Amino acid sequence: MSTDTKFVHLAWQKDEKLLEKVKYPMGADRTGKLSKLFGVYDEETGHALRGTFIISPEGKIVASEVNFYNVGRNSEELLRKVQANVYLAGQSEEACPARWTMGAKTLKPSAAMVGKVYEALEQH
Repeated sequence: MSTDTKFVHLAWQKDEKLLEKVKYPMGADRTGKLSKLFGVYDEETGHALRGTFIISPEGKIVASEVNFYNVGRNSEELLRKVQANVYLAGQSEEACPARWTMGAKTLKPSAAMVGKVYEALEQH
């Protein structure tokens, strides 16, 4: 979603090589209603900051990131966060550490782990 028009989205998808394989719909938030709801609307410019939100099937925001206009987002990191949240939906006692990838070791947080995350990840 963005405050751009559907015609701008079409031009981006048609002409921008980085978007040629995008298969999801791009939505136009011309009134800024959705951007305001998520707290990323800039009243001064009429544009939205670059907000990324991962929403669970239950409708809860489980991850969010807001960048200024001139800072891009990392799709690999976004995918990693989605995969971690999907995995953790069925493993509520576990945690996925920074740089976790699908299939990598998770952690079981406890008071004893404070200051010992590196050691916990090194154990096999």
